[in-house]
Amino acid sequence: MGLRFYKSLYSNERRTLKLHLTYSFIEGILAGVIVLNEFVFIKSLQGTGYQLSVLFQFSMVVFLFLAFFNAFTDRIRNRKKLLRITAIITRIPLILLFFFPRSYDAVVGQPIYHYIFIAVFLIYFLANPIILPTINLLLKQEYSNENFGRLFSWATMVKKITTLAVTFGYGILLDQDHFAFVYVFPVIGVLGIISVFLLSKIGNGENIVITERKSYLQLVKDSLNKMLGTFTGNRPFFDFQVGFMLYGFGFMASVSVITIFFDKALGLNYTSVAFYKNSYNIIAIMLIPLFGRLIGNIDPRRFAAISFIAMMLFILSLTVTQWIPANVEIFGITLYYTLIFYILFHSIFAATMALLWSIGSAYFCRKEEAALYQSTHLSMVGLRSLFAPLIGMFFYQTWGFTAAFVVCMLSLLVGSLYLLWSEKNIRISKAIE
Repeated sequence: MGLRFYKSLYSNERRTLKLHLTYSFIEGILAGVIVLNEFVFIKSLQGTGYQLSVLFQFSMVVFLFLAFFNAFTDRIRNRKKLLRITAIITRIPLILLFFFPRSYDAVVGQPIYHYIFIAVFLIYFLANPIILPTINLLLKQEYSNENFGRLFSWATMVKKITTLAVTFGYGILLDQDHFAFVYVFPVIGVLGIISVFLLSKIGNGENIVITERKSYLQLVKDSLNKMLGTFTGNRPFFDFQVGFMLYGFGFMASVSVITIFFDKALGLNYTSVAFYKNSYNIIAIMLIPLFGRLIGNIDPRRFAAISFIAMMLFILSLTVTQWIPANVEIFGITLYYTLIFYILFHSIFAATMALLWSIGSAYFCRKEEAALYQSTHLSMVGLRSLFAPLIGMFFYQTWGFTAAFVVCMLSLLVGSLYLLWSEKNIRISKAIE
């Protein structure tokens, strides 16, 4: 059936799919390495808790400036050239990590390496507000509407499977040599440039022409006004974002603390961390079709509440592990019995959040407003990233793991209850009729 479908594609779709799949495969390699980034920073480079929070923060805070990036890209006529320049500027700094020390003795007492590492990845993440919107722009020009979702899902699956394999292999490599990243990052820097160059080859080479020219400041002002309008004119969407703000605080405040918890409290090696990350992602991939049907049949606010509660429960399982540390070691992997629940609940969270992140905002607006609402949603991600990671680290360093986890769980619980209240009292249809 797959081969018959492939042969039924238009010639430009087949060419685009080959480029898209190759791009996704290479990006899966990059993602598989980056997913262990924070554990590398805390375990190999001996970074501090607050520095770790900033490293994670930079991966999200770039979305705060989405309105400014949108205004900038709207003035660019040749998006393909923009992609190539962006790839070179944001990926080449990864080569600098080749010159990092290769031992703990050389790293201890040398915070300059922490700052360089953080700066390199700030530059790396700055590409996302440019590359991510442009991907959809290029693909929508080449894929037909009836095939877009199916072809995009193929590429997504290739990336996810590659990411899982690379994460596990990279974890094993780091256990053999905790400083193997100094050789790996320059390689993925080159691969990152190649992948974006392949992406830029999608299409027939024609430039994307801007029909209306405005000043940069006016474009920024227009973008901000449109985003604010999604709140003032749509109460269900406003409630959705309030719930997401509470969830986002719990999520961002816990990420760095969980990384430290794996290292300091549980003493996990790289292979074990890779195992836990892969386990819940494998289950999540299998659950996505199930939740994909569910999200279209229930209110997205209730769907979000399910996702938030699943996260609350996987944080609870981490908390309980402090007091019930029973475990078994299998092939170098330390399996805590209570973390089986962490894997299960995290898989539900990962599957539901993958859908909410991509299409949740679209349920609160008309089809032609989907891009605007998603931009607003991503901007809120950047806003909460300004404070949530640092607050989470403050609670951990002041009162310990339990206090930090309890605060995060309470935020998730309140967000869930608020969305369920909103669903009961305010109908979405009234806002989009």
